[in-house]
Amino acid sequence: MKKIALLVLSALVVATSTVAQQLPNLPKKLHTEGWKAGHVQGIAVDTKQEYLYLSFTTMLVKMDMKGNVVGTVKGLLGHLGCLEFNDEDGRLYGSLEYKNDAIGKGILRQEGVAKQFPTGFYVAIFDVDKIDRLDMDAERDGVVKSVLLKTVVSDFESKVETQSGKTLEHRFGCSGFDGISFGPAFDGSGKRVLTVAYGIYGDNNRTDNDHQVLLQYDVKDWAQYATIHSQNNLHRNGPEEPEGKYFVFTGNTTWGVQNLEYDKDSNLWFLACYAGKKPHFANYSLYCVDGAKRAKNKPLRGVDYQRKGALLSLAKCGTTDPQNKKIRGWHNKLGACGLCALGDGYFYLTKAGKSKSGRSATLYLARFVGNEKQAFEMVK
Repeated sequence: MKKIALLVLSALVVATSTVAQQLPNLPKKLHTEGWKAGHVQGIAVDTKQEYLYLSFTTMLVKMDMKGNVVGTVKGLLGHLGCLEFNDEDGRLYGSLEYKNDAIGKGILRQEGVAKQFPTGFYVAIFDVDKIDRLDMDAERDGVVKSVLLKTVVSDFESKVETQSGKTLEHRFGCSGFDGISFGPAFDGSGKRVLTVAYGIYGDNNRTDNDHQVLLQYDVKDWAQYATIHSQNNLHRNGPEEPEGKYFVFTGNTTWGVQNLEYDKDSNLWFLACYAGKKPHFANYSLYCVDGAKRAKNKPLRGVDYQRKGALLSLAKCGTTDPQNKKIRGWHNKLGACGLCALGDGYFYLTKAGKSKSGRSATLYLARFVGNEKQAFEMVK
């Protein structure tokens, strides 16, 4: 058994907020290390049962809010990314990618596996009640089902022709998907749906990769698709199309939305990214979509093979991009490796680390302030 160092490094939050009432043991700072896997990718909190979940690329860690490790799930050979706990069904949802690009090949090298998988982008659904010990196997212990997102596969595998005669791989620069969160539908219906956000290849020589792409799914009928996840025979079961496909003009980012999170108190969608590199954009690492504004069918800038799409509006908070006045955001240091809304304006933000004992994650309790210069302030 690996030696796990998990330290609750500060006093409990003392407040009269709903968060403090729901999680009386909510720490201001958590640190965990010693994980022999990839860096931390995402986090989620079950506020009712008071469990915390972390994805470390190829493994899942379950802890209680006192810092005790309850169980781990290993054996994933794809990229487990952003996480979201669904209060309605008590399941944990996560993005799980299998692809043969630099990321996919790097994961297999890290795991020492000489194998190639067919391209597949899945929503992994964990039966977290079964996770009760260390080193559980993702396949043999039957804790994971998955649903294939065929639209993501199609955009990833597609080649598009531009009006200038160029052939580009990966429609919209799609590299798969990473961000995942539950929240209201963008069509104004008020229906609660699962939203996923594309990974986007960073490429300064194309213009069709300057939007973040979000898909929405109603998971209430997903029992017909959810299949025990087997990496020896990756299934192809999933919905043919999403409920809706939406675009957010931010400028290009490096690998797209790493963590997506909806906060019902502010009615904002948080898009945490690795900053892009195109010089004519401000290249923020955090954007907010205004959940109060319905999507509008508008032209997609720089996409000449699809002139229009359902365009979402960025919220009027953050710093305005000097060269692109409709883009606002923040150069936020934390969030791309883990972002979780707790309620009452409180969030956990995650910092990835590495030591001799393995990968580490440090979670900081923060409050959303959303002013021009600053997105969050740390709770001290």
